[in-house]
Amino acid sequence: MKWITRERPKIDRIACPWLIKKMVDAQAEFLYVPFDQVLPAARELDAIPFDVPGAHLTHYNEYCTFDAIIKEYNIKDPAIDIIAVIVRAADTDRHQLAAEAPGLWAISAGLSHNYINDQEQLQQGMIIYDALYSWAKYHYKEKHTQQPFEKLLLEVYHTYLDKKSKGKKIPAWVKELKELMQDQIDTNISLKEISKDLEVNAAYLSREFSKYFDNLSFGDYLRKQRIEKAIDLFQNPDYTLTDIAYLTGFSDQSHFTRIFKKHTGKNPSAYRKALVKK
Repeated sequence: MKWITRERPKIDRIACPWLIKKMVDAQAEFLYVPFDQVLPAARELDAIPFDVPGAHLTHYNEYCTFDAIIKEYNIKDPAIDIIAVIVRAADTDRHQLAAEAPGLWAISAGLSHNYINDQEQLQQGMIIYDALYSWAKYHYKEKHTQQPFEKLLLEVYHTYLDKKSKGKKIPAWVKELKELMQDQIDTNISLKEISKDLEVNAAYLSREFSKYFDNLSFGDYLRKQRIEKAIDLFQNPDYTLTDIAYLTGFSDQSHFTRIFKKHTGKNPSAYRKALVKK
């Protein structure tokens, strides 16, 4: 059977063909065409369209096309269930759902960059998902540090290096920076501008920032702070979502909604309703 989807695949449009080949149609042939040609070409070639608006097999609710295929064909396999969460997290940019999601996204983006030809990319992608399946089926609960040598290194780290880092004096600029970010959370601030206020070199500040701010970059930490402030403001019924977007420094409600969903997995309105019910 022919299956057809959009060209230039990244995650779902490589993961789905792998799943189809492995669990649904071993003789499947996959076609990649421009976005606006998928449905017309599907009718003309009697192919099954997927991962495109208007197709039966595509994203639904908070799930991706990989999930839709599992549901449609009633696939029962614990290893596939593990992979499904990782694919969903990577494909919908909700990396908090699975620790492996950023890695899958990085590999997928690199694969797409290295292979201009979609069929060549698919061929290489199949190998990656075969390996991911073997990991999920046989090594899911295994940790790299189970090996004696890695264990020894980890013990050294916790005994000496970790204690040393915990006892390290926190620079004065860290406290000042936290206060500045709290005061200016609703404005468009940059690390370069803040470095002038702190009288600290901007390059040094950028390099050292993540060490003292939850291992996050300046931009990610600032967005995290804004989301946390927005959640606090949800408690006030007088504020609309547009008001809260403005008060937390987002350019508009659409921008606020996109970033909020990326960080929490829920739209602001749904999160607020759930918060009020508690």
